[in-house]
Amino acid sequence: MKMSDTRQIAATPAEVYAALLDPEMLQTCVPGAQDVTGSVEDGYDATVVQKVGPVKATFKGHVKLSDLVPNEALTITGEGKGGAAGFAKGGAEVRLAEKDGGTELSYDVEAKVGGKLAQLGSRIIDGFAKKMADQFFDNLQASLEPAPEEGAETETAGEDAPAKKGWFGRAKT
Repeated sequence: MKMSDTRQIAATPAEVYAALLDPEMLQTCVPGAQDVTGSVEDGYDATVVQKVGPVKATFKGHVKLSDLVPNEALTITGEGKGGAAGFAKGGAEVRLAEKDGGTELSYDVEAKVGGKLAQLGSRIIDGFAKKMADQFFDNLQASLEPAPEEGAETETAGEDAPAKKGWFGRAKT
């Protein structure tokens, strides 16, 4: 299965890149993630609980990051095993580019599944994979972009308005 998409995120490429390398952020963004530990150098170990069609499983996996170009690109490769449910493995090439005062994030994913999961058929698996990717990037975007304040004007804030901090700003304090 192959999948590609592009997202516009209202954060700098440096903020998006840092978030993609942070295990706490990954745990927040990966749907069903119970635990994410590790480092950029050694890779990350993760436990994810998911239900795909009638099959619910706990996947334990390992993810490695490579081809790191700070604030521009990275490659993610990983494999997870879900016991009798089967396995999933694949990779993603992620590219970041400054655009319209934020970051354009684009990715190409290739994934394979086996075991009971593979028996569900490509329509269910492809739909599930798209849903997971969309949820991940929705969560990443929500974590990085400042939340609009209640009653705030959508066009412009007053000059005396306090600066809003996204994830990266909160992490530095």
